[in-house]
Amino acid sequence: MYFASDNSGPVHPEVMTAMAQANQGYAMAYGDDAQLAGVRTRLRDIFEAPDAAIYLVTTGTAANALALSTLCSPWQTVFCSPVAHINEDECNAPEFFTGGAKLTLVPGGDRMGAKALRAKIEAEETRGVHGPQRGPVSITQVTERGTVYSLDEVRALCEIARTYDLPVHMDGARFANALVALGCSPAEMTWKAGVDALSFGGTKNGLMGAEAVIFFDPAHAWEFELRRKRAAHLLSKHRYLSAQMIGYLQDDLWLKSAGAANANCARLAAGLRAAGAQFLHQPDANIIFAALPRHVHQRLHDAGASYHLWDATLDGDPDEMLAMRLVCDWSLTDALIDEFLTLLA
Repeated sequence: MYFASDNSGPVHPEVMTAMAQANQGYAMAYGDDAQLAGVRTRLRDIFEAPDAAIYLVTTGTAANALALSTLCSPWQTVFCSPVAHINEDECNAPEFFTGGAKLTLVPGGDRMGAKALRAKIEAEETRGVHGPQRGPVSITQVTERGTVYSLDEVRALCEIARTYDLPVHMDGARFANALVALGCSPAEMTWKAGVDALSFGGTKNGLMGAEAVIFFDPAHAWEFELRRKRAAHLLSKHRYLSAQMIGYLQDDLWLKSAGAANANCARLAAGLRAAGAQFLHQPDANIIFAALPRHVHQRLHDAGASYHLWDATLDGDPDEMLAMRLVCDWSLTDALIDEFLTLLA
């Protein structure tokens, strides 16, 4: 009964098979492998973006920080949600890789609102040389609270960014989960809406450790290549990143895995509602934030359930409502979910 993180699940067997197939003989190093050419062709087809520049790195933090550093000068600021991964969970990596650019937090919870974003943009570049200059807007899709921006919301944010000639980055660590939830095309959720660069996640959705960085304007390609090498994120045995992505994209495994994760979350959420759990956010994809009495959490943990309590401990008033985060991945079975719900009841 493991709901702690979709980072913690197994690598999908089809991805392992693709890696084993790549582990034959020799291949050129540092991204000159033939497999990467296939990855680029497939992703360009998926995104309807024949000129996109596409690169692979090992972590989501590297994808976000290197993409933003390519879009952002050291004297600029990145506009993002207060709970964005780049703000809360990346140990100032964006600031480090940009050479000192700051983050400006747009109020309003996990999803930035267009009006709030405009106000924050307007508040910058008001002090001349003494203050930060306006920089990229970064949208997290799925958000860190498990909700999904609608296409209209993404378009509205991108339109405001365009008004000020600012680029837009999308942190898509759970991009596939959002895509399945919205039922749209990858192009509709990215460049057709106004997104310039995408961190295309795979590790949370069945890969061992591979993420793609996609620039829909290839003019950014060479600078990103230099920044990736300088930051020590260009792997020599690159074919194993390419192989993971090949397995991920083959026969739409990435969408099937995300669909399974979202379905698992929906099953779990239905059981939690039936048990009287209080939901803190709408679970649009594969993450649930809900509250239960402490004594219920104690029972679940004693039985071996693994998930994170949110700003609380198991010690204290047994009837106090405590928030939790539950994350579903593709590998969870109905039996494990039902076992958890049986204990809950």
